[in-house]
Amino acid sequence: MRADAKRNYSHLLSVARGVVAEHGVDASMRDIARRADVGLATLLRHFPTREALFDALVRTNLDALTQRAGELEASTAPGEALLSWFREWVVFTQSYRGVVALMAAAHTNPDSALYASCAAVHSASARLLLRAQAEGTARNDMNGDDLFGLMSALGWLVDLPSFAPRADHLFHIVASAILTNRPGNGVKKATR
Repeated sequence: MRADAKRNYSHLLSVARGVVAEHGVDASMRDIARRADVGLATLLRHFPTREALFDALVRTNLDALTQRAGELEASTAPGEALLSWFREWVVFTQSYRGVVALMAAAHTNPDSALYASCAAVHSASARLLLRAQAEGTARNDMNGDDLFGLMSALGWLVDLPSFAPRADHLFHIVASAILTNRPGNGVKKATR
């Protein structure tokens, strides 16, 4: 890529980050182009679809999460590795309002620009889950798809303003449903 094309690309991403921070994934491509002081055709030449733009925006974060999963696999007890990684993923989802819905749709669609990044995150979470299951600290009746679904559900839920203040509490509830030896798993039955 030529130097001026790299500058344009970086400028478009920078402007897009700001617009997405304000409006979430429903940010208008036209608005991004206008704020970047370029024509819509220029924006679309760099990012032909909304998914391509979001892939460029979140790929670094998703690559870092995938790398972090590898680090946790090598250095942390399996249950704690899964829990730490899950928490980091939830924090990531809160940085781009609406990104969870895009990821949930893209992770099974090989034609999506987000597919490769989502597949890597899905694979990383599944590896961490399998490791925790082998240790006996995670439920054996779930698989990587179930975990990705729970992660997506929690990410979507805490994206809603009415649930955002309860994000930490909801995280602990979901974590206690995944890991077998967490406080709160031994819920007492009601007596009659």
